[in-house]
Amino acid sequence: MYVHRIAVIPGDGIGPEVIAEGIKVLDKISELDGSFKFEYVTFPWGCEYYLKNGRMMSKDGIEQLSKFDAIFLGAVGFPGVPDHISLWELLLTIRKSFDQYVNLRPVKLLKGAPCPLKDVKCEDVDMIFVRENSEGEYAGSGSWHYKNSPYEVVIQNGVFSRHGCERIIRYAFQLARSKGKSLTSISKGNALNYSMVFWDQIFNEISKEYPDIKTASYLVDAASMLMVKHPERFEVVVTSNLFGDILTDLGAAIAGGMGLAAGANLNPERKFPSMFEPIHGSAPDIAGQHIANPLAAIWSVSQMLDFFGYEDWGKRLLDIIQEVLVDGNVLTPDMGGTATTSQVGDAVVARIY
Repeated sequence: MYVHRIAVIPGDGIGPEVIAEGIKVLDKISELDGSFKFEYVTFPWGCEYYLKNGRMMSKDGIEQLSKFDAIFLGAVGFPGVPDHISLWELLLTIRKSFDQYVNLRPVKLLKGAPCPLKDVKCEDVDMIFVRENSEGEYAGSGSWHYKNSPYEVVIQNGVFSRHGCERIIRYAFQLARSKGKSLTSISKGNALNYSMVFWDQIFNEISKEYPDIKTASYLVDAASMLMVKHPERFEVVVTSNLFGDILTDLGAAIAGGMGLAAGANLNPERKFPSMFEPIHGSAPDIAGQHIANPLAAIWSVSQMLDFFGYEDWGKRLLDIIQEVLVDGNVLTPDMGGTATTSQVGDAVVARIY
C-alpha cells in the first residue's frame, strides 16, 4: 500500500472547518480503494500563531514541509494581522520556496450550481486557468523611499523572466493539447510596454511549437468583459500572477460562488511538495458557525487526487459534488440550503463507493 504524507495547515477562520471535511473524504476514498492511504501531520500555523509568536509559521517551517508529498491548506487571514503579512509570510513563502509555479484553478459551472449569467448552459462555462505563480506582479520586488514625508515614493516591480514565462506558457500548451482544448493568453501589452509585450512575444514564439492548438490573445480588460458575455470562448487560459488572481475570482462568481472555488499550486517536476487549497479565504465573519461551504475544499481534494495519479477518483469526486448540488437537499446557506459544513461533507462521503 502506497502512503502519501500530507502536511495539513488548517489556518484561520473557516479553514479548520472545511479542511476537516476534505480529510474525511480522502480517508473514505483511501479506505475503499485499498491501494493507497494518507498520513497527516497538522501544523498550527496562521494568524493566531502569529499573534503569539510574531511569525506566521515556525522558523524551520519550510524544512518541515519539504518532507511531505503534498500540503493541504485551509485559509490564512484574520482581523488583527495585516493581510500582506498573512499572505507573504505563509502562503507566498510556501509557493516560492517550493517553486509551485503553476496555479491551476478550474472555472467550471456544475449542474445545480447557481450562475448569475442569463441563458448560460453548464457547457458554456468550462475553463481551466493556468496562472503563473512564482514571479510577475507578486515577485515582491520594489522599494519605499522617504517614508512619512511629503516626498514619499513606492516602487513595485513586476518581474518577468524568460525562464518563468516560457515554462508556464509551455505547461498551458501541453495541458491544452492533452485535453484537446484551445488556449487563450491574457495580458495587457498595450499599456505595460515591457512586461506584457515580453509575455506576448514569448506566447507567440511558443505557439509555433504547437501548431495543432487553436490560440487566442486578449487584453485583460476585454477578457473580463468576454468572460461575462461569452464565457464559452475560454477553455484553457494562461496569464500572469495578478491577472490570474483577479480573473479567477470573477470566474468563481460566474461558476457558483467562492464556496465552489478550488485551487492547486503545483511543482510539476515534483521536486518539492505541491499545495492544494480552497481559495475562498478565511471568512472570519462566519468562522465557528459551522455553515461554511466545504465543497471548494473537497474540489481541491479532487485536484490532489488527480496530481497523485488517481484521476478516476478525482473525476468521481467532482461528479459527486455535482450530484450533491443537483440533489439540493444538503447544502450550506451560501447555496440556498440550511445544512452545516459537516452535513455537506457527510453527504459527499455517503456517495463515495
